[in-house]
Amino acid sequence: MSKIGYIRVSTEHQETARQEALMKQYQVERIFAEKLSGKNTDRPELKAMLEYVRDGDTLYIESISRLGRSTRDLLNIIDVLQQKRVTLVSSKENIDTNTPQGRFVLSIFAALSELEREQTLQRQREGIAIAKAQGKYKGRQPIPINWKRFSHLYEQWKSGTITAVEFRNQMGLRSNTFYRRLDEYKRKYNK
Repeated sequence: MSKIGYIRVSTEHQETARQEALMKQYQVERIFAEKLSGKNTDRPELKAMLEYVRDGDTLYIESISRLGRSTRDLLNIIDVLQQKRVTLVSSKENIDTNTPQGRFVLSIFAALSELEREQTLQRQREGIAIAKAQGKYKGRQPIPINWKRFSHLYEQWKSGTITAVEFRNQMGLRSNTFYRRLDEYKRKYNK
């Protein structure tokens, strides 16, 4: 019977110190931490934690939103924990799934967490629509390209002197942007 902690923040720039302090208060023995969005369950440390926990363990989290943002994802995670007979304790919501009340409250908070995320996305979409209507939002600006340099590297790539990865890296482009620019170049110069 171990005390396990799961810590998550959404971006690399956010700090985990507050959650780490909470884990010390709970005297957890193992912490799984990551800096990734909670929009889905495709998170390495979440998966590792779910594989690691076993019958009799207690999982401590700062808030249910740290586990997941959608009700479906959260309930699936809770289901895995229940199948493994792992107790979940959430500090912020004061939830302990060892009790029927804790399990009930958890399902309510999961629904509220999903509602909050959907409302945030809706407000974002509405704000962008208003900004577009006012001519203030143009979307993401394209990365400027030195077409002369691109053309030179393109010829080297076509002749087999450099690889596509070297071409892309020398242009300083990410993979998706590189291939979009490659298509644009071919259309523009009939290559």
